[in-house]
Amino acid sequence: MIKVLVVDDSSFMRQELARIISSDPDLDVIGTAFDGNNALEKIEQLKPDVVTLDIEMPGMDGLTVLKHVMINSPMPVVVISSLTQSGADTTFEALRLGAVDIIAKPSGTISLDIKRQTEEITTKIKAAYKSDCSKIKKIPVTEEKVKHTKTPKRSKQTKCNQIIAIGVSTGGPQTLMNIIPQFPADLPASILIVQHMPPVFTKNFADRLNATGNMNVKEAENRDKIENGQIFVAPGDFHMTLNKDGVTINLDKNPDDTLHRPSVDVMMDSVITNFKGIITGVLLTGMGKDGAQGLLKIHDKGNKTIAESEATAVVYGMPREAERLGAVDFLLGNDKIADKIIELVNSY
Repeated sequence: MIKVLVVDDSSFMRQELARIISSDPDLDVIGTAFDGNNALEKIEQLKPDVVTLDIEMPGMDGLTVLKHVMINSPMPVVVISSLTQSGADTTFEALRLGAVDIIAKPSGTISLDIKRQTEEITTKIKAAYKSDCSKIKKIPVTEEKVKHTKTPKRSKQTKCNQIIAIGVSTGGPQTLMNIIPQFPADLPASILIVQHMPPVFTKNFADRLNATGNMNVKEAENRDKIENGQIFVAPGDFHMTLNKDGVTINLDKNPDDTLHRPSVDVMMDSVITNFKGIITGVLLTGMGKDGAQGLLKIHDKGNKTIAESEATAVVYGMPREAERLGAVDFLLGNDKIADKIIELVNSY
């Protein structure tokens, strides 16, 4: 049984989350906490396997609790945050401090409809339990780079002959924040990223990547044109695909029967079908198997594929499944993946 501590200042949310989590036979709610100080006491007393942590609490807030936990007794923490811009800002800070994953409250701090997310909540807690906190590299605090009109980050090349298709889930923000800044501004390729993340959070995440890296990064919009030196992040709750013209992006909620939206497999399938150039497939940390079949198809088309190794993956699920299928050309630690991508892109 996975022992879970629920931390939330709302009595209703504590009760609902405890009920939802306890409905899964593999999960056991061993306690609840109503504020930051109470949370630290319960963590010390009960020794949970996973903590679900509300961020916005009076007194000691969730970020302060998280700092204490990661310094004194590192353990998997799943952040529960309101689906707002301010919620996205504080949630990203929580990811920077070492939180494993995010659960978005769909309708504010007290979400009466939280039960709609039962499957997501239980799945993410199980993924967090399987994570290795020692592999979470804290996202560095960096100053945002000033963009000068005379020296834009975008490459002068306009015709895009290469796509890097990246799929990632649990543990992904930390991993991507360490990989993306290593790419040069003039990389002769476009990068498509599917990170399993709720709406609003993806826009915030893309902006952070854009501020700290050399390439242009944005949350994808309909009809965006793929270009060299450009990175597109799939928006939460939308599949990001490549149109039949092979150069523009389409956002859609169909197919609606996928476990994840956005889906890595859906994105990779569209790239294989519609892009006429060279594709490099990359699968990083995450639970489950989304992207494994897509990576296999990229591999079987004669393209090169990369998966993150167990040595650095926070959750070695998606890469393991791709390796099991024989879809991986290069199994690498995340500290070597950027260099390998650059090497492959420049070799064509």
